[in-house]
Amino acid sequence: MEFPGLYDYWIVVALMMAGLYIVIARRNLVKQMVGLGIFQSSVFIFYIAMGKVEGGTAPILTEGATAYSNPLPHVLILTAIVVGVATLALGLALIVRINEAYGTIEEDEIHEKEAQQ
Repeated sequence: MEFPGLYDYWIVVALMMAGLYIVIARRNLVKQMVGLGIFQSSVFIFYIAMGKVEGGTAPILTEGATAYSNPLPHVLILTAIVVGVATLALGLALIVRINEAYGTIEEDEIHEKEAQQ
């Protein structure tokens, strides 16, 4: 394997680090949710890239096929996408409620208002 031949894994690492940086560096709750979405997408890409077999076909018994791709990672990712969308929707709904209660979505300002009460 060559260095450029693993470009999908380099994309996964770049997306994962970008998402992690956004979650850690930003104090805006919506931006943190976006960072979590980017991080989650990198995990999806990682699993799908691992499930692909070079020269593999669909797991259907046919003549001449010697290598098969595993469909399980793709099925798991479909389930993870549904769970991820539901989790993102819940997180955004909580952010709306926090905004109604505190008047802001900045984490530092929320902590200041909590300390004053």
